[in-house]
Amino acid sequence: MRVTAVGFDLDDTLAVTERPRDELLAAATDAVDAPTLSRDEYLDAHGRHLASETRRPIFADLLSDESDTSPDELAEAYRTAILDALTPLENITDLFETLRRDYRVGVLTNGPVVAQRGKLAELGWDGRFDAAVVTGELDAGKPDGRAFETLCAELDSPPNETVYVGDDPEMDVRGAKDAGLMAVQVLYPNGPEPEPAADAYVDRDELVTKLPDVLASL
Repeated sequence: MRVTAVGFDLDDTLAVTERPRDELLAAATDAVDAPTLSRDEYLDAHGRHLASETRRPIFADLLSDESDTSPDELAEAYRTAILDALTPLENITDLFETLRRDYRVGVLTNGPVVAQRGKLAELGWDGRFDAAVVTGELDAGKPDGRAFETLCAELDSPPNETVYVGDDPEMDVRGAKDAGLMAVQVLYPNGPEPEPAADAYVDRDELVTKLPDVLASL
């Protein structure tokens, strides 16, 4: 079966932060005098609110009833910290242009609408994709099959002709495979271990140069 479309994860696949996420979370809590929050706590709450407009529900879950910190203020402080540190992979827009000669190209990213649309705007990627799907606008996020179904529908590509490229074994690889897509796992130092269910693997620092050949081999 030939490949007609390619979908990408956003965070840690196409763009990274110049500082670790736990440091950015600490900077945000410090900025608004909020209690210390762990990255694991944040990720747990984030996973419960993949279909939200903003990060407010995430921080409302994390802040105690006795806290004087506004969830809205903390959400905005964290959004600012992330955007200030966000950087695209080198030459990644060249890859988009290369792939769009042969495939429809999209992005499917987990997270609140304001946060994820803000990242795409900050990166200058509005209009770079044939489809840009943010789970905050859906009823469910990855690894739920409905998120991948929406991506395929917007790309006008059947799941079995669509490849999803991402780093997370559960959210990206197994989620895509369970939805009937092919999956390419992006690997990087200290990142997730290779997921056996993936159809192929590519090192993140070689994504721009190697992915077209990987797709052609599927």
